[in-house]
Amino acid sequence: MTGTDSPWWKHDPVRGKITLTLHVQPNARQTAVAGLHGDALKLRIAAPAVDNKANLAIIDFLHQWFKLPVSHISIRQGSRGRRKVVELADCDANTMQHLARLESSCPVN
Repeated sequence: MTGTDSPWWKHDPVRGKITLTLHVQPNARQTAVAGLHGDALKLRIAAPAVDNKANLAIIDFLHQWFKLPVSHISIRQGSRGRRKVVELADCDANTMQHLARLESSCPVN
């Protein structure tokens, strides 16, 4: 892990991975970042929490934001709960720039 980590994300430069801690609110009007929720990033997801729809919407949102292939994004923990640990694989400097933009756009709750 690096010294630039935040409470809701950790970077492992040796493995080229970033781990995100998310707090998810399904059934929202639209999919968007809602800010920080304790030590997690709160995401509002415009998909119901049934039949894996919310998880797929989270992966799609992160795919669009970070410009990573869907195969490089996985939910490691919490696939059935609101709190999720998501891993981004094969991260580079571009991914870190997208992460910095995401963090700077977060409203403080």
